[in-house]
Amino acid sequence: MAIEDRLVTFLKTLEIWERRSTNIAGVFLLKLPSSRTRQAAVVIEINPVDATGSTTKKRGIVISSASELNEFNRILANEKLGELSTMIDEVNPKQREAAKISSSDIFEI
Repeated sequence: MAIEDRLVTFLKTLEIWERRSTNIAGVFLLKLPSSRTRQAAVVIEINPVDATGSTTKKRGIVISSASELNEFNRILANEKLGELSTMIDEVNPKQREAAKISSSDIFEI
């Protein structure tokens, strides 16, 4: 079955807001509900994943067209954005990785 046919099936059969993983880590397909101005649609969601494959953000970047993707690519390719993110890393406090809770860390009542 061609990708276009599978996308049409996805659009027809899946529930609104249902998300499906793709074979590209961090790239998902998402079904959006219809609104007054548009019908229900399939969009791409880009949301980084951790080592277990779980998304790291509640909602990622939603891309609904090739032109939108091209614009994001143009913005992300700007070298000043990379410089800015490096400076932010230096300024912001370091985030601790989620630690496993041992039984001694649990406050018993």
